[in-house]
Amino acid sequence: MSSSSTRSTAVAASRRDELATFLRLRRERITPEEVGLPGGPRRRTPGLRREEVAERAGVGVAWYTWLEQGRRINPSVQVLDAIARALLLGPAEREHLHRLAGVPGAAAGAPAQQPLPDEARTILDALNPLPAGIVSAGYDLLAFNDAYAALDPRMALRPPDDRNVLWRLFTADEESQPLVEWEREVAFMVGQLRAEFGRHLHDPRWRAYVRKLSGASPRFAEMWARHEVTAPVTHRKRFRTADGREVTITATGCTATAVPDAKIWIYTPADGHAVRVIGELLDRYRECGAAGLVAAGADGRDGRVS
Repeated sequence: MSSSSTRSTAVAASRRDELATFLRLRRERITPEEVGLPGGPRRRTPGLRREEVAERAGVGVAWYTWLEQGRRINPSVQVLDAIARALLLGPAEREHLHRLAGVPGAAAGAPAQQPLPDEARTILDALNPLPAGIVSAGYDLLAFNDAYAALDPRMALRPPDDRNVLWRLFTADEESQPLVEWEREVAFMVGQLRAEFGRHLHDPRWRAYVRKLSGASPRFAEMWARHEVTAPVTHRKRFRTADGREVTITATGCTATAVPDAKIWIYTPADGHAVRVIGELLDRYRECGAAGLVAAGADGRDGRVS
C-alpha cells in the first residue's frame, strides 16, 4: 500500500472515530422528555437509547449502532439529516455531522493561508477607534489595529508567531486574563474550533495543534472532549482592561475574500462607558505603547480603575 493510501485510510478511520464520539455525546445529552418519551428511574442509559434515536430517524437499530461504533458505512445526506433531526442538532452541528460522515464537498479544507494583503491592514487601520483583528480558523491573531492593542496589550506584546487567542486564554494566569466571563466565552470558541477541525481532519498540523493545547491545558482538554459545536455569531462579551476596568463590547465577525480561512472581528463598544474607556486606552497606547499600558496597570499608577 502506498504512503498516500495509508494516509487516506488513517484519515478516514480518524473521521469515523470523531463521528462515533460526536453521535454518542449528542445522544446522551437529550432527555427522553425533550422528545416526548417517558423517562423514569429504570433508565440506565444517559439521554436517549440507540434504538430510540434509530426509531426517530427511521433507520435500523443495527445500522445506527454500527454508525455510532465507527464502522465503515456510507450514510446518505437524507439519512444524516434524519439523524440530525432525531438528535435535535442545530445548523452548525448538522454541518459538522456531514463533514464527519464524509459527505462529498462537506469536509473540504479551506485554501492555505496566504500572506495578508495590504488592503487588510488598511481596513484594520480605518476601523480605529473600534478594536479589530484578523483571526484565523485556528485562532491565530494575524493582524490587529491600535485599538485592539490598547484593549489587550498583553497579546500585542507576544511575538507574532505566538499570538494565538485560545493559547493565551487557556495558559495565561488569572491576573492577566482579559475576559470577564471566561468560561462562557472560551466554551463558545472551543465549539467553533471543533467545527473548523471537522474541515481540517486531513491536516496533521491541526491535530498537532489540538494535542499541544490539550497537553498545556486540562481545561481545554475537558472542553474539547465534549465535542460541542458552535457557529460564529455576533454576541456581547466583557473585557477586563490592563488597568482593571471592565468594558462591554459587541463582537462581530466578517469574512473577507482577501483573507481566506480567517475572519475580521470587530469590537463595537456597547455603551458610553466602553466608548470612553477604549478611547482613553487608545490615546495612551499611542503615547506609551503596549508595554506602558501593562506596566501602568500592574503598578496601579492609573488612578482611574473602576
